[in-house]
Amino acid sequence: MKKGIVALLVLLALVVIVSPAIMGRLAEKSVDENLNWAAAESGDLVVTSEAFDRGWFSSEGQHRVEIKEGNLKAMLTTMGKPVYGDEMPVLLINTHLDHGLIPVSSMSREKGSLSPGLGSAVSTLSIEFGDGETIDIPGKIFSKVGLGGELQSSYVLEAGSSAQDGGEASWGPTEIDITTNPSSGDVSFAGNIGTLSFTDGADSLAIDGLVFSGRQSPTKFGIPIGDLKLELDTMSVTSGGAQAGGLKHMSVDGTTTLDDGRLSGRTLLEMESQSIPQFGEFSVVADISLDGADARAVGALQQALEAQGTNPDPGQLFATVEDDLKRLLAAGFEMRLDQFDVTLPMGTVKTKLDISIPEEDAATFEWTSLMIGPEASADISVPEALIDMALQMSPEAGAVVAMGFLQKNGDVYEMQAEYEKGLLTINGAPIPIPFGAIQ
Repeated sequence: MKKGIVALLVLLALVVIVSPAIMGRLAEKSVDENLNWAAAESGDLVVTSEAFDRGWFSSEGQHRVEIKEGNLKAMLTTMGKPVYGDEMPVLLINTHLDHGLIPVSSMSREKGSLSPGLGSAVSTLSIEFGDGETIDIPGKIFSKVGLGGELQSSYVLEAGSSAQDGGEASWGPTEIDITTNPSSGDVSFAGNIGTLSFTDGADSLAIDGLVFSGRQSPTKFGIPIGDLKLELDTMSVTSGGAQAGGLKHMSVDGTTTLDDGRLSGRTLLEMESQSIPQFGEFSVVADISLDGADARAVGALQQALEAQGTNPDPGQLFATVEDDLKRLLAAGFEMRLDQFDVTLPMGTVKTKLDISIPEEDAATFEWTSLMIGPEASADISVPEALIDMALQMSPEAGAVVAMGFLQKNGDVYEMQAEYEKGLLTINGAPIPIPFGAIQ
């Protein structure tokens, strides 16, 4: 019995004392893998390991994250050149890594843990500008490298404020959790961002109560699937000291799935604005669905669009995506707006839309096929007050009512449209379509 206890104590000592050096190498590799995987996923970043000073129980390292040539750099250059200068800023990640199956050395720092893994780390962030100036980013990232290489990270920011160049920023307690696995490509995340405000003279932006969560998994088609939820309490914008708009509330709940090469998804959106000067408040409620789209075609379209850059030539863009777009349409899918309500001071505009495109042989698909095969329906309701305002602004809009496209029903105007086998009917009346003019 005593020998068993002694053997157990010796084994425990080996785990605590000998494993850190071995696990340090594995943890270093895992951190590099996760950062490079994240860069590869974004497509616009380059991660460089500047240094890694490996000790027995802990190590110190630095990584540089740079924006390479591409859409992101082009967009930021256009938006921020007066601030950034000719060179884009670089993100610096400085990491202290406590390694070992049981990272004992981590107990001497904040959020240390003895839970088993390849290592436990804390990182700080800073921005390096082209002129050599470096600005520290508040907050810390606490990470744990699991035995399987997955990286669990928490960005923790305590309440604080900062003033620079006449502007001021303040924030409440914030925590963002991210788990990545470079082997599977899976990502899960959750965040709770407290109050956040930016003030520059008489202009300001304030956000309160932003909460989000979600997960993503890669697919062989280059399209991630998963879900996302987001809730925002309020957002206020002032300009020149006066209220310029904002949001009372916003929520987004979206999910995408993949079944036998077919992509489906649904997004629920609710948004309510604050009062806009000379207009008032508005709100939007939307329920949008996509069922059975060909995932391979969607992935190819996405890659082709990303390759076109930020300002593509329309003609060249269509020529590039035409074949992939034909494959998508030939495969068939259904798209629905089960609810799309926009509430304005004059009333609520309600829209329902259903478009179903049947599957057909991709080898013989032609654009004219879209005139015969698809089926569609639309129900639209517009408040009378909004129609009256449109007529005052543009009397020509009355032709829509005169032709029967909108019919009055109480205090609203309605449209019921259907399209089937090449026949369009609006409010029960057939509408001729000049197929001969379509080449």
